[in-house]
Amino acid sequence: MAKTKEKVKILVIDDDPKVSWILTEGLSSKFNFVSARDGIEGIQMVSTEKPDLILLDIKMAGMSGLEVLEKLNKAESRPEVIMVSGHGETQYVVDSIKLGAAEFVNKPFDVQEIEIHINGVLERSHLRREVKELRTKLEGENAYAGFIGDSGPMLKVKSIIEQVADSELTVLIRGESGTGKEIAARSLHELSRRASQPFIKVNCAAIPHDLLEAELFGYEKGAFTGAHKNKQGRFELADKGTIFLDEIGDMPLELQAKLLQVLEQQEFVRVGGIHNIHVDVRIICATNRDLESGLRERTFRDDLFYRLNEITLPLPTLRERPEDIPLLVNHFLEKYSNVYGKSLTHLSAEVINLLVAFNWPGNVRQLENMIKQVVVRDDETIIGDLIAASGQQPSLPAMPNPHSAPVAVSVPGGEEGSLSLKSRIGSIVAREERKLIGEVLNKTNWNRRKAAEILEISYRSLLYKIKDYNLNSAK
Repeated sequence: MAKTKEKVKILVIDDDPKVSWILTEGLSSKFNFVSARDGIEGIQMVSTEKPDLILLDIKMAGMSGLEVLEKLNKAESRPEVIMVSGHGETQYVVDSIKLGAAEFVNKPFDVQEIEIHINGVLERSHLRREVKELRTKLEGENAYAGFIGDSGPMLKVKSIIEQVADSELTVLIRGESGTGKEIAARSLHELSRRASQPFIKVNCAAIPHDLLEAELFGYEKGAFTGAHKNKQGRFELADKGTIFLDEIGDMPLELQAKLLQVLEQQEFVRVGGIHNIHVDVRIICATNRDLESGLRERTFRDDLFYRLNEITLPLPTLRERPEDIPLLVNHFLEKYSNVYGKSLTHLSAEVINLLVAFNWPGNVRQLENMIKQVVVRDDETIIGDLIAASGQQPSLPAMPNPHSAPVAVSVPGGEEGSLSLKSRIGSIVAREERKLIGEVLNKTNWNRRKAAEILEISYRSLLYKIKDYNLNSAK
């Protein structure tokens, strides 16, 4: 929130005491003025008084106003500055603007004129702050664009990312394949001060070991057969930005020492080179391997492991956050319906329950691929076949063998005697889930937030299920 005029503090840096007196006499009801008689005192008062705006004279004994402005520019942040001078030569104006002054006012000035300049500068400054805050908010939202879910495990992941994103700490992202390790790495980059700089990804498992060193660190002309010219490596391309080393557990042991040098000294030598190359790079790594086993088997350096492990970001499996599945399904339905020009916008509760019950060995990536097929074929009934083809079973009690003699099964809301795996499993899940949610809601006197905590699902997911199961407090 912007400060009101009554709270705006203005620092006047001028060796003529009459300037501060005139301003105080004419505008003290609207602004709070403090004054400094020379540049050195003025610089000190910027730290102690924390003014919202500075009126700075150009010609002063000792340190000139332009020199003061230069020194203020070296600070992490400074207030807006209006230059004031009895010497209105064009060069003074040009130099002031080049150094970042908001405006230039000639002496002698009219108090009302100064007020107009002050209000204009403060208004523009306020608008710039609002734009910056909005941009930061949008960048934060975009950083999580691929991170769908508001379950407890996902909220914990997002909290860790927000806490460490703008630090320079090395982050080791751990999780099964398909849990979103690259999305986490991009989120860390997008929420950091390096967001406008490059984000370079390297999959250490996808590049042959004998080429990985040249890919990471580059090479000099003539370093090996085919090296016809110098080539920058991924670390040089990531300078001032972030490099994401995916599948770090697959990096050859001989390269790990060179990576450790980059981590500790921010420099390396190209293949075939003799000169150290310095880079300013933030390193984020990811793995689905058990690095501790690598330490025991001496396939991974312990000094590198502890250096990479400054911050560990464990990603939950989809099995550990089933309440996020409906949100993910809706996201992928919308995404691929737009991509393929389809109109499939939702799946039935029966199919959703079947998806929630599934074990998801391939995590979110597997769910995404499955929903993509459903959209392309415009047919949700293929879900049962896709699950069966995966060789995995839903996380439910064992069902009768569908190839054995028909067994009559009573399924609420379904056909009596149906042998559809999808119908039977979905109905059992729905029946038990509806019963449990109803019981907890009744016990909490329909306090939905308390019920969500007891059920260990998000509040949004609970509201979704209440609507889907047509539950209400009168029942």
